[in-house]
Amino acid sequence: MSTEQALVLDAPGAHRLVEREQAAPGPGDARVRVHASGICGSDREIYQGNRPEGYVRYPVTPGHEWSGTVEAVGAGVPGSLVGRKVVGEGFRNCQVCDRCHAGDTTLCGAGYEETGFTQPGAMADTLTLPARLLHPLPDDADLTEAALLEPAACIAAAALKANAQPGERVAVVGTGTLGMLAVQFLAAASPAELLVVGTRPDRERLSLEFGATGFRTRDRLDATTAGYDVVIETAGSASAARASAALLRRGGRLVLTGIPAPGALGLDPTDLVVRQLTVHTVFGAAPAAWAHAVRVFGAGLLAPGPLITHQLPLADFAAAIDLVGSGDPKVGKVLLTPAS
Repeated sequence: MSTEQALVLDAPGAHRLVEREQAAPGPGDARVRVHASGICGSDREIYQGNRPEGYVRYPVTPGHEWSGTVEAVGAGVPGSLVGRKVVGEGFRNCQVCDRCHAGDTTLCGAGYEETGFTQPGAMADTLTLPARLLHPLPDDADLTEAALLEPAACIAAAALKANAQPGERVAVVGTGTLGMLAVQFLAAASPAELLVVGTRPDRERLSLEFGATGFRTRDRLDATTAGYDVVIETAGSASAARASAALLRRGGRLVLTGIPAPGALGLDPTDLVVRQLTVHTVFGAAPAAWAHAVRVFGAGLLAPGPLITHQLPLADFAAAIDLVGSGDPKVGKVLLTPAS
């Protein structure tokens, strides 16, 4: 039997590269040859031990942002999938509860299970998962860029909930990976104005290249910066959530995608009621959002490539984690690539 390499986190701060036997996919499963796996803030959480209880199970192979090529399928899976470039959903939903039947698979009543957190992830040579979670890509898709389709799917969920209409005034708060992806999704909706708000002036050029019509750092916001129909918040802090709400017109729509620290002070309920604001939240991405992200990517309306600044081998996992948490403005999305 062939062997392969995989990264394993035994506990916070304790990781190793292991050699394991490569198993054949079981019924309903597909084995994917991993091309690249991205690192995000939640991967740093499980490495540092900050992931909330119930949302990680050690030992675990991380990696929920990934792309690859199907190399084998189990019984009951169409053989035509073999050789296809794919990405895949992370949430392992039960498919039988009322939320799953409604398409809200991230709210599955069976509890939380997700690739890279409670189930083996893609920081390995291969990843085996239920084939029903796969989303095939165009044959000419760039698999390096496609490794960012998991965060793109989360932003697609936000864009669908925001329901921005052509000619509306829209804004994005946050200029990290999620923020820059949100700019591209909103730009595709033909807004009259697309403002980006962040803390890093160096993100202005990229924001404008992605379709923004204006850029401001958060310290330059004032009472005149308001009246927006839609705001998508991606910064993950309570202050960013409040700044986002302040940008909205009466009756505006806010989508929160960031997760502040536990116990953070939230939005003012009086303000929400008096101004009749609609607030949506996003945690993960349901199938419809994944399909939307893949469709937009395939149509050439989504270009994640410029966000990728580093590609390192699996063996350099610790260095990659340090890069992601360095605060260096030159560090964007960091990818890990299997040695094979």
